[in-house]
Amino acid sequence: MSATFTLAAELRTDTGKGASRRLRYANRVPAIIYGLDKEPAMLTFRHDDILHACEDEAFFSHILNIEYDGQSEQVIIKDMQRHPAKIQIMHADFQRIDAAHALHVNVPLHFLNEESCVGVKGGGLVSHLMTELEVSCLPADLPEFIEIDMGGLDIGDSIHLTDITLPEGVSSVILMQGEGHDQAVASIHMPRGEKIDEADEEAVEGAEGAESAEGAEEE
Repeated sequence: MSATFTLAAELRTDTGKGASRRLRYANRVPAIIYGLDKEPAMLTFRHDDILHACEDEAFFSHILNIEYDGQSEQVIIKDMQRHPAKIQIMHADFQRIDAAHALHVNVPLHFLNEESCVGVKGGGLVSHLMTELEVSCLPADLPEFIEIDMGGLDIGDSIHLTDITLPEGVSSVILMQGEGHDQAVASIHMPRGEKIDEADEEAVEGAEGAESAEGAEEE
């Protein structure tokens, strides 16, 4: 994990919708830190600080340092509410972490060699069925992202969860649920309307010929 994120916060005492509206009007983001059997901490952040941090996808899969009231806590972001129409963060939830306990985090998927893979060179299109993967690991093993090599895929091929090589100490939460959960992550398919093989082409031509014969009989 190459990036480091440290955010400064302030404790807040006012709660409720009215207090949150006033904070947002003052360009602040209401937030909460919870977990590890400690009392939740009600905080506020400068809106621009969080907005700038969100520009880096690593922010959502990293251990974050939150400094407030003379102390520092390590957390992961668990939820973030955004305004549906404005570029505005409405609220953020952070969960405390413990180095000795596994955590569940959604990690971005990075797809490699898409443009050079056999299927795309043959006219196929790539479908990303997942863009992130929920993993379970200790905080020290948390990856910034997971790479998936698409180089060997042809048209009609798919990559499934069991095809992904995860870093040591990292497990897929979905696969931990047992057999039958090996979902497809990405696939290569032909564009709509394209003919895949000669058999399909002959079938279309045969149907068109039958329609022509029927029209001649009616005349």
